[in-house]
Amino acid sequence: MAKTRISISLDQEQAERIRRHAERAGMDLSAYLVHAATRQMAESDAIEEQFAGVDALIARAESEAGALAEEPETSAEELTEQQRRDVEAALALVHGTDRQGARTPGHAA
Repeated sequence: MAKTRISISLDQEQAERIRRHAERAGMDLSAYLVHAATRQMAESDAIEEQFAGVDALIARAESEAGALAEEPETSAEELTEQQRRDVEAALALVHGTDRQGARTPGHAA
């Protein structure tokens, strides 16, 4: 198989550090860099494969959200008393407080 030469530029300090690591690994510089790059590519491919389903779900959700008609904003004055209580209860859950204002266990907020 024919080989291709790739030229890279880096700081002298980085080059020396890479050379030392290659020597410790018992590899020449080219083999060490190819090994490091190949390992990184395999790791990236595995991560992308693992999250491909999640990425597809996110893309679909964003597409569907973009197609939704925007709802007009509702001011607090337009809410019923029950809706206001529901909003306050939801915010309390988000902020980690119960109805008496005490922090609920497990919340850092």
